[in-house]
Amino acid sequence: MTTSQEVQTSNSKGKSVSGQKAWSPESFKVEHAEGKYRFHDFGFPDVVLRAIADLGFEYATPIQAATIPAALQGRDVIGKAQTGTGKTAAFLLGILTDLIDYPLAGLRKLAQPRALIVAPTRELALQIAADAEGLSKHSGLNVVSLVGGMDYDKQRRQLKKAPVDILVATPGRLIDFVQSREVDLYQVEVLVLDEADRMLSMGFIPDVRTIIRHTPRKGADRQTLLYSATFTDDVMALARQWTDNPIKIEIESERKTTDNISQRVFLVSGEHKYNLLRNYIRENGIEKVIVFGNRRHETRALAERLRKDGMAAALMSGEIPQQKRVKTLEDFRSGKIQVLVATDVAGRGIHIDGVTHVINYQLPEDPDDYVHRVGRTGRAGSTGTSICFACEDDSFLIPDIEAETGVKLECIHPEAELLKPSGGTARDAG
Repeated sequence: MTTSQEVQTSNSKGKSVSGQKAWSPESFKVEHAEGKYRFHDFGFPDVVLRAIADLGFEYATPIQAATIPAALQGRDVIGKAQTGTGKTAAFLLGILTDLIDYPLAGLRKLAQPRALIVAPTRELALQIAADAEGLSKHSGLNVVSLVGGMDYDKQRRQLKKAPVDILVATPGRLIDFVQSREVDLYQVEVLVLDEADRMLSMGFIPDVRTIIRHTPRKGADRQTLLYSATFTDDVMALARQWTDNPIKIEIESERKTTDNISQRVFLVSGEHKYNLLRNYIRENGIEKVIVFGNRRHETRALAERLRKDGMAAALMSGEIPQQKRVKTLEDFRSGKIQVLVATDVAGRGIHIDGVTHVINYQLPEDPDDYVHRVGRTGRAGSTGTSICFACEDDSFLIPDIEAETGVKLECIHPEAELLKPSGGTARDAG
């Protein structure tokens, strides 16, 4: 394997890549709509517009409409947006346009990415990489992901196949490659820090600082895009350190959960929670549900108990090896797994259509986590249902959730039939 390799890329006029048939934007028809931006209106390269057409996108979301023009101008951006708002596509489309419109001439070194995206969790990083591959599939650009818990040698081999255009990574694994000098970040043109608030809360900031020190200086040498669901003082302090004269964009909605998701609360004692969960899933014939808990040991015990009761249940938490987590998500997507029991950290990276229900077995201690949990259902315009189990230990959290979401939650007592243990009576439950 040589240490450098020719770059193959399509130009912005949409010439064929690797023998693909030429494509014309005229075949991608989207009507003008008042108050909306079409993807045609941003001046994307034809190969990018073709990928957008393949994905069925027509109009930009608010965060995309607000941030894409600034990113295309080379401005640093601090963006505030919740998950599910389209922020991933917002920064990817800017990156792809920059890499295609300004290709590097001559030979390039391997493992020297032009764009770097850092995300706090493995699931989120893999989802971003998958989105990047989808949007770049006609461009000839190379996307590589480096995440912990997966085969290190396999990732090393991916770095050696071809020059890396977009590198998506979690902090710990990226530092491993940087410190072993298997990745060189000194040519990074665009740096994206996604879910900065989550990286802060998970204690990754020292790692991120180390990573940033290995990239070019902010400003003329490096464009920086930072996204966060919240703009706390700590997040803004980091943004000031890592960006240069940024444009600040906040996308707020009065309701942080959508109208197509039904939300209610079952008021239930702690000893009856499990029976309610099992019976509710069975009685309603639910085929694809995510059940959220707050602690790893609690979710582990819950998944085991559901399996003993004959349900196709699996655990998704930080303690599960990454290969198994990927396989679990594949089985959940295909329907082999009916119930996915997850923690908040692992659950944020779950982007699977067809999840009809989210059940909060325990109310989240941070109201923002409720927003992320609910966002796992009702995706792609479908309807969804969010159920909370509130007991004497956590019902006091309901007002905070209502204040965060702008939604008045319907609180009801479950029917006695739903509290019955297997083969018993409601009175015997527990």
